[in-house]
Amino acid sequence: MANAEFGQAVRRWRDRVSPESAGLPAGGHRRAAGLRREELAMLAGISADYVTRLEQGRASHPSAQIIETLARALRLSRTERAHLFHLAGLTPPGPDTVPAYLTPSVRRLMDRLTGTPAAVFDAAWTLLVANPAHTALMGEPRGPGRNAVWRNLLGPGTRVRHTPESQRVMEAMLVADLRAAAGQYPADRGLRRLVAELRANSDRFGELWDSGAVGHHETARKIVDHPQVGPVTLDCDTLTVAGSDQRIMLYTAEPGTEDAERLALVTVLGTQTLTAG
Repeated sequence: MANAEFGQAVRRWRDRVSPESAGLPAGGHRRAAGLRREELAMLAGISADYVTRLEQGRASHPSAQIIETLARALRLSRTERAHLFHLAGLTPPGPDTVPAYLTPSVRRLMDRLTGTPAAVFDAAWTLLVANPAHTALMGEPRGPGRNAVWRNLLGPGTRVRHTPESQRVMEAMLVADLRAAAGQYPADRGLRRLVAELRANSDRFGELWDSGAVGHHETARKIVDHPQVGPVTLDCDTLTVAGSDQRIMLYTAEPGTEDAERLALVTVLGTQTLTAG
């Protein structure tokens, strides 16, 4: 891999992304209009030290997952994304892999939903991007926890409160979607690894997978137990992005209610955390 060329490309693209366009506060003294390394690291879900090593050509062989998250954080076009993969010595994902590229229209939609918690998941329910309001409401999962199936069946779960029945329905829906994705994208190695790990470690997953259980998305009212604000009751809607099987999840509160006030407070607290960091 041409380490220096890769690092130069990342730095060049970082300099052109304004914090406002990435949904970050723009306060404080800045030597350049672009993102700080720490901000890019936060958006990509990696360490600032790793970003530094990448830009300085001291980190070799970044994974396809790292390239994908960098491409999203840097708001690269489809052509630029492919170029970054090539600079890393990797082949860009093909049509038989789960689409992870965010179209400009989806990015614009996310940019406009500043006060509404919103997140984009791929066909396998892996988190691609979340706006600051969503991160403030739901926290920031990392590593395998970015996948909702893994998080709910092997991990700590989410801040959403569930009854035993709603938990069963949610699990069936997630596994059904994952099974559909595995059939639609048979060449996706990451997806195959995820299914194998879930089968090896979750009896509940194996039961749902083998039974052919089905589920479907409905507008639902959910209670989110926020660690600072307490319970917030919200409507949750899931929209599908045509042509990519990606899903946009939105949380809203009825205007004028106590829950709307709590959601606004969650967003403010999240913004203060970003500024302090």
